[in-house]
Amino acid sequence: MLRSILITTVLVLGIASSIDQTKVANAFSGRLLERGSSGDDVIELQARLQYLGYYNGKIDGIFGYGTYWALRNFQEAFELDIDGILGQRSRDVLVRASKFDREWVHRQIREGNEFTYYGGTPLDQQVKSGRGSSGGSGQNNTTTVQLPTKYSERDLQLMANAVYGESRGEPYEGQVAVAAVILNRLESPDFPNTISEIIFQPGAFTAVADGQIWLTPNERAKQAVLDAMNGWDPTENALYYFNPKTATSKWIWSRPQIKQIGEHIFCY
Repeated sequence: MLRSILITTVLVLGIASSIDQTKVANAFSGRLLERGSSGDDVIELQARLQYLGYYNGKIDGIFGYGTYWALRNFQEAFELDIDGILGQRSRDVLVRASKFDREWVHRQIREGNEFTYYGGTPLDQQVKSGRGSSGGSGQNNTTTVQLPTKYSERDLQLMANAVYGESRGEPYEGQVAVAAVILNRLESPDFPNTISEIIFQPGAFTAVADGQIWLTPNERAKQAVLDAMNGWDPTENALYYFNPKTATSKWIWSRPQIKQIGEHIFCY
């Protein structure tokens, strides 16, 4: 009799454990999410924050400053540690407070649809435009929300061109870093006082010299610029950067180096 009870208990616990694991698997992967993170977890984070009304940018799986501030606002409202990092406690509260239809969201992304994910709105009414969209209205919404008042749309576009031409093969943090260098020069008395003059200063950027400045930037480059404009500087105030594999200038090698991000070394 006792053996039968023990076997039954083990089976019940095994089933419960299996159910719990399924729930965990369907609610994030458990990894720490912070600025610079990307992937399916960030898509879920953005969708859940948008469901609650804290995030109104594009659901793209890139943890930029828009996601960072949305998460901070959520943490403040729910009396959590306000650090803009999705750790275990913030994740648990967010899962309990929101809903997420993974299949529906990922299908919209695969099909190229622009959509919102606010709670209380039927899913079939959240799709804003159909397959094949180039990102027009959603892209503009992101810009309107996150562009600081001291910068213009022209500044954003020109910097996105520069970032895309200079660093489209770099990791996302590296693209933000290139944008940050431009803005750091804007604050320095040793450089011109407009973004346009900085970018087109003779010999300043390879992309200007070889014409790649005129390539059409993607949304990722624009988001990198927005993150830099909103204060993210991975370079720690660098004014220059170079690729050590191709740089031949003795002068650039003489600059005090700060760090390397991707293929670029950033320096003062």
